[in-house]
Amino acid sequence: MAGKGKILVIRGGAIGDFILTLPAVAALRRQFPEAHLEVLGYSHIVQLAIASGLADRAQSIEARALAGFFARGGELASDWVDYFSEFDLIVSYLYDPDQIFRANVARCTGAQFIAAPHRPDERAGLHATQVYLKPLEQLAIFEADPVPHLSFGRGGAMGRQLALHPGSGSESKNWPEHAWAELLERLVHETGFDLLLVGGEAEGERLQRLAAALPPTRLRVAQSLPLPQLGNLLEQCRGFVGHDSGISHLAAAVGLPGVLLWAHSAESIWRPPSRRMRLLRHPESLRLLPVSEVFDAVCQLERPAAGESPAAARQS
Repeated sequence: MAGKGKILVIRGGAIGDFILTLPAVAALRRQFPEAHLEVLGYSHIVQLAIASGLADRAQSIEARALAGFFARGGELASDWVDYFSEFDLIVSYLYDPDQIFRANVARCTGAQFIAAPHRPDERAGLHATQVYLKPLEQLAIFEADPVPHLSFGRGGAMGRQLALHPGSGSESKNWPEHAWAELLERLVHETGFDLLLVGGEAEGERLQRLAAALPPTRLRVAQSLPLPQLGNLLEQCRGFVGHDSGISHLAAAVGLPGVLLWAHSAESIWRPPSRRMRLLRHPESLRLLPVSEVFDAVCQLERPAAGESPAAARQS
């Protein structure tokens, strides 16, 4: 593809999956700067690419009329036939083992179609961002930056706010709530940090319980915010503490230093590829990770790497 064509990137999955695919979106933007670049995915997630300027438009994959594209020889809605016909290049990260979706899209358009993996093969040991970039070699895109970068226009640390996300998509990835409560109490009484507790609807009761024990003058709760708005808030924080979660990937992508309390996921594949994120684990169980170890790591968050200025560290 060349010139001012139209590119579509299709990406389902959760927040972290989308953010780990952003290096591929950014690489397409750099390779074809004059092209119109669009993303098709879950509307509340793909807005991240629009708000940060990586894509020109987003479309929701949750539209009921798309169902025919996932059935062999399905009836295709005319408006979606017209939609796919507009593109010159389609890169799809959908799970499509029988190529049913691909075959139906081919009924609409002669666009170049690149079928990319929806998730890494963990046996290969290659980081997810590298896996998602690999298919772009068909477009002569090599050695692209594998680190996700997001910016919402409010870069630079503001005040003494520390963001903390005491949840994740799975309870098995979470540090115990009582440990979070102890950590928050120590942070309030032994540091100068103001605290920003973040989470989604499923974590609402946990956030409220943790917040109830803390002085309101030192605490803010940000629950169920639109992701670009949350990214904007995180961009103004001094650091981040969380689990293996999509919000941790968001914090890493806006450049925050952080401490991630890591459970059982393969870190060589799924960790945020930012040298500013430190992983803490326990050999037996995350539940046994001492509060004192986490507290000490948080207190070191603002220290840049040896020979690196704080400003340079934030951009890495």
